Amino acid sequence: MEIGIVGKTNVGKSSFFKAATMIDVEISDRTFVTIKPNVGIGYVTSPCPHREVNKKCNPKNSQCINNIRFIPVKLLDVAGLVPGAHTGKGLGNQFLNDLIPADVLIHIVDTSGKTDEEGRPTDFHDPVFDVKFLESEIDSWFESIIKRHVEKIKDEKKIEVLTGLGIRKELVEQAISKVGYSPGNLAKELRMLSKPIIIAANKIDIEGSEKNLIKLIESFQNSTIIHCSAEAEIALRTAAKNNLIEYFPGSSEFRIMKDLSEQQTKALELIKSKVLKKFNATGIQECLNKAVFDFLKYIVVYPVENENKFSDAKGNVLPDVYLMPPNSTAIDLAYKIHTDIGKKFIGAIDSRTKKRVSADYKLKNNDIISVLTSK
Repeated sequence: MEIGIVGKTNVGKSSFFKAATMIDVEISDRTFVTIKPNVGIGYVTSPCPHREVNKKCNPKNSQCINNIRFIPVKLLDVAGLVPGAHTGKGLGNQFLNDLIPADVLIHIVDTSGKTDEEGRPTDFHDPVFDVKFLESEIDSWFESIIKRHVEKIKDEKKIEVLTGLGIRKELVEQAISKVGYSPGNLAKELRMLSKPIIIAANKIDIEGSEKNLIKLIESFQNSTIIHCSAEAEIALRTAAKNNLIEYFPGSSEFRIMKDLSEQQTKALELIKSKVLKKFNATGIQECLNKAVFDFLKYIVVYPVENENKFSDAKGNVLPDVYLMPPNSTAIDLAYKIHTDIGKKFIGAIDSRTKKRVSADYKLKNNDIISVLTSK
């Protein structure tokens, strides 16, 4: 599962990626700063069940901070998109091909209106246009492929023409069932099913952004729009990394840990007043959580070896956590852990109830499951 970070060519897209991953990437207002995709790890958050089982957890593949599990997810920051990308303009063909692995997209929109559709400085750009043109470019890309292969697509045995775009077969079948084979309609339906988009209304703390946010909400009433400030998140996480403050991603507050300079104090007070108090958070964490849990409907599952101690063989409590797609079963979890475990699967135990469950047991969010294997 991958989250694609998309948008026009400007500072905001790379800032969002850095805010989510804290990877040092080049951030500049010149065009085509990102050429090859930046790949990094962000984190989604979920309450850790260690308090429920009355034990201290020992995370191995994730982190537990303030009773919250930070679970890694792969983020892909692709090259900026410009109008006409589907015809090859700018880095269009590369951009669109780089999108193939993404299961969900976060579209970083400059809500301040200070950059035009190609990322050039301006004063009164309408961000509504940016949302429309990005969706249109992906639709046109899908449509051009469908037009070239429409006869193959009608042959169910050759439907892989579209699955090659990173679209699961069941989604292709679902789209065809709903809208038929008309290239334009099918392209839009496939885009909505296979590349759902969250609109990240970035730079919300800049003057004029709130008016544009209202325009975005009015224009895209069926879309998920999240206000955010990538620069504020970067500043907070950098200060926390340097032990100046205590701050956790997604929080609405921070705690000062050391004496700060006048400049540092002023900068943090501005973030507190313009972002945290006004909007309750920077929005970065909310974007990631919504992408994984609300859009993709993934669930959190904890595999253990000892169902009584909620631990692995070495006694580590709730050591691992996995993000599982909807409708996943116990045997799916076994294969997720390791192929050999999946092959030797003979059953599983719900560690909370101590009841044995079968291979087709449908996993629930926050399940703690002990997988049983043959020797």
